[in-house]
Amino acid sequence: MIGKNLQTFRKQMEMTQETLAERVGVARQTVVKWESGESAPDLETAGRIAEVLQVSLDDLVNTPEGEVESASFMKGRHLFGLVTIGDKGQIVIPARARKVFHLQPGDQLMVLGDENQGLALVDARLFIMAAEGMKHGK
Repeated sequence: MIGKNLQTFRKQMEMTQETLAERVGVARQTVVKWESGESAPDLETAGRIAEVLQVSLDDLVNTPEGEVESASFMKGRHLFGLVTIGDKGQIVIPARARKVFHLQPGDQLMVLGDENQGLALVDARLFIMAAEGMKHGK
């Protein structure tokens, strides 16, 4: 699966095998072997490939064949899983979401709601900056 995904993501970036090889630090023939499924990159190299192709390592490795095209639409969007509301209304943000958004204990999130579209959590600092920008006509 990684070979086909690598090839599709590379082509979406309009990048040649040679360019990818140079940016990752391997020979072009190595990229050819990865894309054909003859071999696969090690974890460290796969991380560099994902960085060069501007996708997550998870997308590079786990996107089912045929869904890569829609994965580019999802770039920067995540599905972290379910949360459960506790007795006092508290929720626990999944660890992966905390890591991606650099959330630390004590950080504050603004809860926004739209009765037709649902709830959203926004970093309170960003929300305050945007509100102050509107207040000052920026």
